[in-house]
This record gives sequence, C-alpha cells and structure tokens, in this order.
Amino acid sequence: MEFTQHTVQCASPAGLHRMAYTEWGERDNPRLLVCVHGLTRNGRDFDALARAMSAHYRVICPDVVGRGQSGRLRNPAFYTIPQYVGDMVTLIARLNVESVHWVGTSMGGLIGMGLASQDSTPIQKMLLNDVGPLITAESLNRIGAYVGTDPTWNSFDEALAYVKMVSAPFGQLAEGQWRHLTESSVARRPDGRWGFLYDPQIAAAFQAAFVDQDVNLWPIYDAIRCPTLVLRGAESDLLTRDTWLEMGRRGPQAKLAEVAGVGHAPMFMTEEQISIARDFLLSA
Repeated sequence: MEFTQHTVQCASPAGLHRMAYTEWGERDNPRLLVCVHGLTRNGRDFDALARAMSAHYRVICPDVVGRGQSGRLRNPAFYTIPQYVGDMVTLIARLNVESVHWVGTSMGGLIGMGLASQDSTPIQKMLLNDVGPLITAESLNRIGAYVGTDPTWNSFDEALAYVKMVSAPFGQLAEGQWRHLTESSVARRPDGRWGFLYDPQIAAAFQAAFVDQDVNLWPIYDAIRCPTLVLRGAESDLLTRDTWLEMGRRGPQAKLAEVAGVGHAPMFMTEEQISIARDFLLSA
C-alpha cells in the first residue's frame, strides 16, 4: 500500500468526532501538502495527485467530517465551513508542522480560503480548484438537487453508472478512473444495496445557507496573502470566467490556469492537470 490511514479526534459544539485521512510520502518530510475534496467526495479523490507529489511532500488527504471514512456529526447544523476550518486546524496541529501547502477542490477550496484569510495562517501556498469567492445561485441549485437524496443501487455497476452520470463534468476519464472514484465513494449497506459514503444530512446546512442566492466571499478572498493559483474547468458552472479573471486582479492576485473539456471540477487524474499542480506548488 502506498499510503497509510489514520484518524484524528476533533470537536464540534455537539461533541467529539473522528476525521479520517490518508498519508503519503515520508513522515519525516517537513514539507506538507494538504489536499481537501469537494462537497460529497472524499480524500481518495487525490490518490493520483498524492502519488505524484509524495516524492516532494508528505501528503495528507482528509475525509471531511460526514464523508468517506470519517465520523458523522451528532448535530447536522454544524456541517459548515467554519467547523471544517476548525477541524483542519486540529489536523495540522496533530501533524506537528508550522506551515502547509494546500490544494482544495470546490468545498475544499472554500475551507482553504477560510483558513488562508486568517492572521498567522499555516497556509503558505494554495491551489484553488474550480472555486472562488462568488458562487452563483444557479450552480448551487444544481448541486442542491442531488445532495442529500441518498440514492441506493442494487449493484456496484449501477452505482458506477450513477457516478458517471452525476460526475460527468469531471471530463473524459478512463474506465479505471471512474471505477476508482466509485469504489472509494460507495459501500454495500446491511440490506445488501449500495449507497454513498456520506451523511445525507450534510444537505441540511448546505441548503439552509444557500437558498436561491449567490454566495459572496470576496472579503475573505481579499484578505488572502499567500501565493495562489486558481484552476478552472473551462466549462465550469460554479466558477464563472468573470470571477476567475477577477481573482487574478485582486486579493492575492492569483495565477490563473484553465483546463479544456472539463466542467466542475478537474480531478487531477491526468498528467496535464497533475503537472499544473506540481509546477505551481514546487515553484520558487
């Protein structure tokens, strides 16, 4: 096995919970890369990127609470970005490092923005993957239509077909890549049917926070000072081209990159996308 699996104990106002994470690379490497996934995904999304970067970093890929192998919150009202930021601070303290580089896809990027905007942030360099400080109501409504519906399937192959359908904006992936994304995000339940490895109640806080209105986080973005790259899927409906271009002009004045033929979001499963991340993260 190329990675090891661990958990760290975190706290919410409702009590304690466990956050799982995979670890790649040498444990004594002082260079740490944290990769955080999107709303309904999990840390195994980054296996290809983590494998590629583990020669340079100790790479940590957490399952945000309520997803993957992590525990669930007793009170779903705390499935919020501030809670996730707090959990990442706990994780970084566990890892005993002073600074990290960060890759955040969608929700993982929002968590990164929240942490990077803080005084004395541990984030020294950040890649935001197809997310920005302005998120349209249209894209939030699309996501809200399937988050929390908790579909189940009779077989793994049915689950695979569903993942391919709902994740079509990821772009052209090989069959083995689709299978990996499915294997790491579904499990067989006691009744024999297959279902997603996330708490359907993550939808409650999401839908309460984002009801038919754009999300404007420009004040948070403008407070970020670390070197930043914003990667956009050229067909993304979550990060508009106008917002992406504006991110290059204000706040950290991010470097900009775009991937053709992909919507929301690039998955760092192709050499082109991995190279974009590698070149930015390892640049002086």
